[in-house]
Amino acid sequence: MTEVRIHALGHLGDGIARHNGEEVFVPFALPGETVSGQLEGNRIEQPKIITPVSDRIKPACRHFKSCGGCTTQHARDEVLAAWKLDQVKTTLSQAGLETEFRPLITSPPHSRRRAVFSGRRSKSGTIVGFHQRGSNDLIDLLECPLVTPKIWAAIEGLRPLVLIGASRKAEVRLTVTEADNGIDVDVSEAKDLTPQQQSELGLIATRHGFSRITWNGEVSVQAEPPYQTFGRAQVVPPPGAFLQATRDGEQALLSAVKEAVGNADRIADLFAGCGTFTLPLAEQADILAVEGDQSMVGALLQGWRAASGLHRVEGVARDLFRRPLLPAEFKGIDAVVIDPPRSGAVAQVTELAKSPVSRIAFVSCNPATFARDAHILVDAGFVLDWVQVVDQFRWSAHAELAAQFTRG
Repeated sequence: MTEVRIHALGHLGDGIARHNGEEVFVPFALPGETVSGQLEGNRIEQPKIITPVSDRIKPACRHFKSCGGCTTQHARDEVLAAWKLDQVKTTLSQAGLETEFRPLITSPPHSRRRAVFSGRRSKSGTIVGFHQRGSNDLIDLLECPLVTPKIWAAIEGLRPLVLIGASRKAEVRLTVTEADNGIDVDVSEAKDLTPQQQSELGLIATRHGFSRITWNGEVSVQAEPPYQTFGRAQVVPPPGAFLQATRDGEQALLSAVKEAVGNADRIADLFAGCGTFTLPLAEQADILAVEGDQSMVGALLQGWRAASGLHRVEGVARDLFRRPLLPAEFKGIDAVVIDPPRSGAVAQVTELAKSPVSRIAFVSCNPATFARDAHILVDAGFVLDWVQVVDQFRWSAHAELAAQFTRG
């Protein structure tokens, strides 16, 4: 058995110690604790906590150590907030970026309005849940303190869908989203439906309050269009479309974006999605919304047309990775909002840096690619004024941020 003392949390939430001059990673351990266990390579997978610290708490979920969904339920919220903020600070500092960091904003428990479950048939019925840590085995969930009560209540309605679409060997993927008027269920990787099963879906939707069921990309049942409210607009996203994970997180990011764009009269929203930022900002300014997915652009524009009191919105479907907006196309734009996927947006940021734009609200779900892209802007004369870290994925290693860039 190997005994080590934890001195830090790593970027994935594991405790870090040193043994014989080498780093050792220990899951579920906290700084200041002494742990022991069998060292395999550079990890102690099943540690025994010899001296726990006061920052250790009882996990919120009975599945914590087995489920792969959460990694840090054993630590106080204050510890996790400081850790996540420090992770972002360190990432930016290593890239040579220094700025003001605002206090981290964390979404509360039971606030995740979108979750992706897996489902499989079993001898006794069905299994619906998440995969075990480091395994393909599924945990049949008995609770989940992450998701909203309405999503948790929908679990029983997912089981008959699993009976229809899965087998004991093949899983189905169940993306469940809480809309403002019901539950939106997107079933993928499932067996094709028979006519009888198609009819059964309608009964399942009625019984469990599902607004829409999509099956392998096709809308099979729609009792009413499931909508999300963005500002004054109601938008019906396409099945499986991107959505901020929590309403609290969305509002925190939106507040930061509004501050960053200031009193701009014309704003370009790049990677606009279904209008999370576009439609609230249209209450104050004309918006050019650019998004690579035509169906999301269509949903955004439909929501805008049905709303009242909004400024003009122009929606453009364009692949900003292959065809970024060029500097001349930013003529007349006072501010830019950019919210790329995890891979960042090197091509678009490079062109944006050459543009006449002087204010940028940058939203990112990956501090590493944000730091890379931010360097391009700073090298072009922008100042990184502040960073707001937002934690929509509590008890995980994931962190998001919003930032303001300006130049004279």
